[in-house]
Amino acid sequence: MDGQLLHAMLPQLNHDELARQQFVHSLKQYVAAHVSPGNRAIYEQRLKPQFEQEHQRSPETRHEVRQLMEQEPFYRMWGALRRTTQEMMWESVNLSVERQLPELMARSQQLQAQAVGSLRIDPAFQVPAYHTAVDIHCMPGGYHSEDRADDIAAGVTYDRGVYLYAMGRLGPLNDGMGQAVVQNHLKVQHPDLQPAKILDLGCSVGHSTLPYVDAYPEAEVYAIDVGAPVLRYAHVRAEALGKRVHFSQQNAEHTDFADESFDLVVSHILLHEAPPKAIANILRECHRLLKPGGWMVHAEAPLYQAMDPFSAFMFDWETRHNNEPWWSAMRQLDLVALTVEAGFAVERVAQTAAPMAVDPEQAQKGGFASRGSWYLLVAQK
Repeated sequence: MDGQLLHAMLPQLNHDELARQQFVHSLKQYVAAHVSPGNRAIYEQRLKPQFEQEHQRSPETRHEVRQLMEQEPFYRMWGALRRTTQEMMWESVNLSVERQLPELMARSQQLQAQAVGSLRIDPAFQVPAYHTAVDIHCMPGGYHSEDRADDIAAGVTYDRGVYLYAMGRLGPLNDGMGQAVVQNHLKVQHPDLQPAKILDLGCSVGHSTLPYVDAYPEAEVYAIDVGAPVLRYAHVRAEALGKRVHFSQQNAEHTDFADESFDLVVSHILLHEAPPKAIANILRECHRLLKPGGWMVHAEAPLYQAMDPFSAFMFDWETRHNNEPWWSAMRQLDLVALTVEAGFAVERVAQTAAPMAVDPEQAQKGGFASRGSWYLLVAQK
């Protein structure tokens, strides 16, 4: 296999499957490194000067940049390539998952029988409509769809698909975001922090959950998500990797945990998957769940406020073309104000950043900076 760490719950790729996935991986890297920069060249060399001559100022928002760019043949070609590679990626992964799913399901049952962690699935759970309305990231069926009893297919697909989507930048376990929060923020800013109970909201398959198990070995680690198949997979994946986590199917807007249950509540790219009202509910729930003095940390991709208009426009592609309907809506919110409204004292709320835990070699291949940062919304109760 390639640079992704092979564990017991990942499909074993045959020659053709590996070749197909490596082709998609290489194509995505080529588009990112060699095609995407052409968009800025067109903007800076032709479209921006034309706008400045007509308006006597530079474009000030991503919306103005979009009006200039959206009919450009090169931009449309790049967008078509990017969407096509996204669909090719999921198809290439699904082929190997479908071929081996019976074997993976049997392996899942074996791991559950020997589990050190736990799993709670609620048969009456209602997945929120904002989650079921689209196949997020264009992943067929999204994170919640099930075709068989005790289905794990969505989780298997996501685990491998994220590695290809991120082009290996999140590391061999796809845990780069969790590692960044733990090693580049918590261990630096709060070296004496020893949480007894930790909760990861919107954990999907637990990529960013497991770094907390390693960083705080004495802590009880809990993780929730709305998708049953990704949770089942998260559970057996953690077991295969020897990590104890307590997973349960719950909505982060309103959980069944008691008041003041946790010392640390975290999430990793959860907020942009929810509409503004749900985000407000999540922040209130974090405040309810934290013990006095406990910490909340939400990690996200960078906000538009830190970008020039062209970069924000390019980032906004996710909203319009990759089934991320709340991507931009979240980035337009006053997250500090919402956090204060949720009950946190304003002097205990901060927006900061954590350097990405990025594989430099993969970053160079993909044309990405290896020293970027994750946005962090941090608050102490």
